[in-house]
Amino acid sequence: MSASRRDLVVTAAVAGPGLVLAAAGLFHPHSLSWATAPRWTLLHVAGLFVFPLVGVALMWLVRGRPDPVAWLVRVSAFVYATAYTALDVISGISAGYVTWRLGEGVARPDEVRHLFAIGGRLGEVGSWALVACAVVVAVDALRRTGRLALPGLLLVPGAWLVHTDHIFAPTGVVGMALVGLASGWLAYARSATLRP
Repeated sequence: MSASRRDLVVTAAVAGPGLVLAAAGLFHPHSLSWATAPRWTLLHVAGLFVFPLVGVALMWLVRGRPDPVAWLVRVSAFVYATAYTALDVISGISAGYVTWRLGEGVARPDEVRHLFAIGGRLGEVGSWALVACAVVVAVDALRRTGRLALPGLLLVPGAWLVHTDHIFAPTGVVGMALVGLASGWLAYARSATLRP
C-alpha cells in the first residue's frame, strides 16, 4: 500500500468513531419514555462499542511517544473512555431497558432516576476528561506541526459541545462530528509531518 493511501486509511480510521457517533446522534431520542426506550437502548448498546474508540483514536495521535504530554493524552483519553462507557451502560442501556420493561403508562420509579443520577455523574467525569484531552492534543499538535494543525483545533469546541449536549441533535451531533473530523485531520497532519 502506498504511503498516501495508508495515510487516507489511517485518517478515516481515526475520524470514524466520532463520525459514527455523530450519525447515531441524529436518531438519539431527546428523552426516555416507554415509546422511545427500544431505540434509546439499542443506540446505547451500539454506542458501547464505539464511544471508547474515540479515546483510542485520540491515543493514536501520540502513538510511539514516551513524553509526558503523550502520557497525559493517554490517561485523559482512558478516563474519558472508561467513564463515558459507564454513562452509556447505566443511563443508556440499563435505564432504557428498565423503562421499556416497566410497560406503557407506568410512571418512572425512583430507581430509574437513581440510574440517571449515577450515570450522569460518571458521564460528567468522562466528558471533562474528553475536553482536557482535546485541549492537550490540539495544543501539542499545533506546537509540533504548526499551521497544518489549525483545522485540528476544532477538536476543542467539538469536545465542549459533547460535554454540554452528549450526542443529542443538533448540538451534540455537531460536537461529535467535529471531534471525528478534527481527530482525522490531526492523524493526517501527523502522518504528513512524519513522512520522509
